[in-house]
Amino acid sequence: MDVMAGKRDYYEVLHVERGASQDAIKKAYRKLAVKHHPDKNPGDRKADEQFKEVGEAYEVLFDPDKRAAYDRYGHAAFGPAGGGTGFGRGGGFHDPFEVFREVFGGGGGIFEEFFGGGRGRGPMRTRGSDLRYDLEITLEEAANGVEKSLELEKESACSQCGATGVGPGGREVICSTCGGAGHILSSRGFFQLQQTCPACRGAGRMISEPCSECHGEGRKSEVSRIKLKIPAGIGDGVQLRSSGSGDAGLRGGASGNLYVVVHIKPHPVFERRDDDLFCEVPLSFGKAALGGELVVPTLEGRASVRVPPGTQGGTVFRLKGKGIYDLAASRKGDLHVRVHVEVPSRLNAEQKRKLQEFCDSCGEENAPLHESFFEKAKKFFS
Repeated sequence: MDVMAGKRDYYEVLHVERGASQDAIKKAYRKLAVKHHPDKNPGDRKADEQFKEVGEAYEVLFDPDKRAAYDRYGHAAFGPAGGGTGFGRGGGFHDPFEVFREVFGGGGGIFEEFFGGGRGRGPMRTRGSDLRYDLEITLEEAANGVEKSLELEKESACSQCGATGVGPGGREVICSTCGGAGHILSSRGFFQLQQTCPACRGAGRMISEPCSECHGEGRKSEVSRIKLKIPAGIGDGVQLRSSGSGDAGLRGGASGNLYVVVHIKPHPVFERRDDDLFCEVPLSFGKAALGGELVVPTLEGRASVRVPPGTQGGTVFRLKGKGIYDLAASRKGDLHVRVHVEVPSRLNAEQKRKLQEFCDSCGEENAPLHESFFEKAKKFFS
């Protein structure tokens, strides 16, 4: 019985003539190996089998001795009763990835061109994570803009190895566990499972001598200081992005971004609504009645408001351009000042007497709000 029955002719597998030169065989293998490589066909079992088949065919036909034995005896030359030439390493074991590495090279050339530096599905160099930083600023800083120095712990590029993760005398090598595929196959009864390679964690490559400082990651955790400009007029909850200020990437990969969320502290005097400011200021009874200048606070210092005689409590004065800078409109909002008339709470006898004389002399004709109210509510008192 022919134990090799069912195997396709190796020349047919590589699509070459029987008299093909070694260069033609190698060229044919390169084309087919790239076409059927597992990394190019994830999850495709047929492609996996074809990849193994072309590797097996190449290993025999490219070796002059094996090719001569094959031309004479066919597949039987490598069977138990064959001429004893043997096939592959270990008496019949064929490693298609080893053949692939031998043809394409393990550290450069066409291997890197097709498979991103020889890496498997999990590249050696990956982008760093984005980070969030919550920053609290004052209302004055939000109004005028400010430059802040942020201090945070993050992954930074390792200076000892230049972020490569490679130590002195080391280099990137093909993972011996998965052969550069980034995954391994394991059998469970009738099923074959594909799992991420535990040795290289899916990268397909490893470092022969990792950097002693970062242990091969190309980055290490440290406290970093970052300067960030806060624009004038920024609102509460606004998110700013500092490109490339997040975690450094793995083994020289691109850095992530830093997102700074701005929080504005409550102000003891002012309330902000969009780009306008609001505040409440006490107004003395005398100044409310007689009028005069009222000094009010602003974010830039002090300002004066002209209070007309007879000003009532709750009156709002607007100071144009004394609010917050509007980024969109390129102008400042306004400051709205509401006055509260203060009524003296403690009077001596002389003050009470004079105030009573004042009230008696005024009468209700000088109290327009009093008169208006009772005109509207007279039906309740009839």
